[in-house]
Amino acid sequence: MNNSLWVYLATSPLIWLTGTLAVWLAARSLAALRPGNPLLNPIMISIAVITTVLYQSGIAYKTYFAGAQFIHFLLGPATVALGIPLYEKLPLVRRNLIPMLAALIVGCLTAVGSTVFLAHLFGFTPSIVASLAPKSTTAAVAMAISESLHGDPALTAAVVILTGICGAIIVTPMMNAMRIKDYSARGFAVGLTSHGIGTARAYSVDQVAGLFSGIAMGLNAILTSLIVHLFF
Repeated sequence: MNNSLWVYLATSPLIWLTGTLAVWLAARSLAALRPGNPLLNPIMISIAVITTVLYQSGIAYKTYFAGAQFIHFLLGPATVALGIPLYEKLPLVRRNLIPMLAALIVGCLTAVGSTVFLAHLFGFTPSIVASLAPKSTTAAVAMAISESLHGDPALTAAVVILTGICGAIIVTPMMNAMRIKDYSARGFAVGLTSHGIGTARAYSVDQVAGLFSGIAMGLNAILTSLIVHLFF
């Protein structure tokens, strides 16, 4: 009886939607115990818990995503909503336009170029190289780029998430160690390299950092989609 009930619940989209929300809220509560601690990243904690549950229970990712896709749908509106603080801080953005464009070009070329170079250096196949190249842009764009280059979108998604988590963990200690106090520069740097996950971290530190991180994330998605084809 219990086994039959679990089989029924495991295939129900509602349980995975509810479970994802519950894990996220628990991860947020855990992170709130030590505010500012980059290792208590709610996204990293949520991914670790959900991955462990799926692995231990033998549930296929497609089954899980049937419920989690409702949350995934909200990624689009959430990204569009980043335009609100941009409008509110437009004069500040205009004053930093030239440094932003310079950092964007250099950062994008470095992210893609270094990845392609190291992948070739270690003898990765063209498919894997294509999967890794767009790792510093947001997941939806990165997966589309990977697919167009005959890469593996699933591998790309995993690397993108890993890149975002690593960036969110190291950005604050690194910026503090480098004595960079300008939150517009700090935010733009993390958004350029760590996309949405880094942007969420930036917003938790400072509103200006979050704003510039969101701008960098959007601009980098556009530029990466153009530049990455030059390397192939």
